[in-house]
Amino acid sequence: MTHKEKYFVSAFLIIYVIRLIVIGFMGLMPQDAYYYFYSEHLAMSYFDHPPMVAYMLKFFSLFFGKSVFVVKLTDFLVTLFSFFSFYYLCNLFLSKNKAMQTTLLFGTTFIVTLLSINTTPDVPLILFWILSLIALFKAVFENKLVFWILSGILMGLAFDSKYTGLFLLFGLFTFLLFSKKHRKFLFSKEILLTVLFFLITISPIFIWNYQNDWLSFKFQSTDRVSSGFNLSPKLFFGNIGTQMLLLMPILFGAIFFSFYKLGKKSYFNKRLPEEKILFLISFSLPIIAFFFLISSVYWVKINWIIPGYLAAIILTGRYLSEKAVRIQLISSIFLHVLFFILIVFYPINIKSDDTWYGWEKLTEEVKLLKKDRPDSFIFSDDGYKTSAVLNFYLNENVYAGNVVGKNGLQFSIVYKDLSFLESKNALFLDSDKKLKSESKSNKTPEELVPYFDSIIELEPILIKNDNGVLLRKFYVFECKNYKINSN
Repeated sequence: MTHKEKYFVSAFLIIYVIRLIVIGFMGLMPQDAYYYFYSEHLAMSYFDHPPMVAYMLKFFSLFFGKSVFVVKLTDFLVTLFSFFSFYYLCNLFLSKNKAMQTTLLFGTTFIVTLLSINTTPDVPLILFWILSLIALFKAVFENKLVFWILSGILMGLAFDSKYTGLFLLFGLFTFLLFSKKHRKFLFSKEILLTVLFFLITISPIFIWNYQNDWLSFKFQSTDRVSSGFNLSPKLFFGNIGTQMLLLMPILFGAIFFSFYKLGKKSYFNKRLPEEKILFLISFSLPIIAFFFLISSVYWVKINWIIPGYLAAIILTGRYLSEKAVRIQLISSIFLHVLFFILIVFYPINIKSDDTWYGWEKLTEEVKLLKKDRPDSFIFSDDGYKTSAVLNFYLNENVYAGNVVGKNGLQFSIVYKDLSFLESKNALFLDSDKKLKSESKSNKTPEELVPYFDSIIELEPILIKNDNGVLLRKFYVFECKNYKINSN
């Protein structure tokens, strides 16, 4: 290993050590708890996502038990395997030296950090996306039937992780359509077998949706569309800002410059790029362009575009200099140190339920409330966040907004029939993200009124740091005599 290679690897290891330390300090995120709730109720699919994230968590919890660290370790190890798989993928397109540089480039991004510390369907999606690209490369360029079949299965597993996996199939047909040399596979037994095994692999999701009135497909399509599309430069430039943070500015700019450079070259030469480059473009540009286009009229979440960057990073790795890689590494170390300080010392109060801070303290306070009200059930109405976290920590079922006729997401599926709660008392928790005072709200939530005979507001749960600064606040309501058929 050369001196430069040792330098790159050492810098990269610093970043990875920071990630490993962070998962030891970082508390449970609501997403962690929600997808763990998935794993405690295994099914062929779920209300808002396919099932792979649940299977992933279930597998690791069977071996290592139930704890916050095990949940975080699951994300870390699966993403680590994705990282090594990415290195293998890079070697299919790049020289050994360029492959190492490009892999380190990928490893320095906050993409890997995000996947390593927070449970989302993207964790298994990225793994199966990379494995799919490996199998597809071997299927197309080596033309071995086993890899065509394996490609179908792996693309299916990517779809079983997140519906974004469908872009893999789109990328394959895009490549075959534009590739003169490999267009013959468009109408072949190989592509038929690939699609067949893809459909077999994703069939449980369709079976579940059929049995549940197509809930998951509706939620991810028509329900999102119904929220409306409005042209908004703010959304578009906000997306650019978040994506730049995700990739780091050097790599973000380099990716789009690479697309521009290749497009310009193709235009003047009047021909498409060579086959391997066309392959990478087919699995990157369509998904990146699609979500950037959508971001001008709709809020695109930070993680939606991640799969498209994988092939794009390899494409960019062909052109990026060692100097640029070095700048990326140094910048990444600096930002990861700041990230470490944020996680461990929590110097900035995040006024959101999407935080790791305060959930254990909330659980202890809820236990004290329950001690005096052992027969009361607990519920919240913030989608899934508070309900999922308390369900993880407490040794009892915690319910969501479907108790009062709202959309409780997967809680609405698991607890379709709530008749067993009839006539029981309840404790309702409502997070106050504004934190303007330590007082009660002095206002009864309207959604509770039709479902209970009486509602009494208790003292709020206040969560402060060691300096007495208020960081989290939860309103608490004691509700008497639940009436399920209030309507």
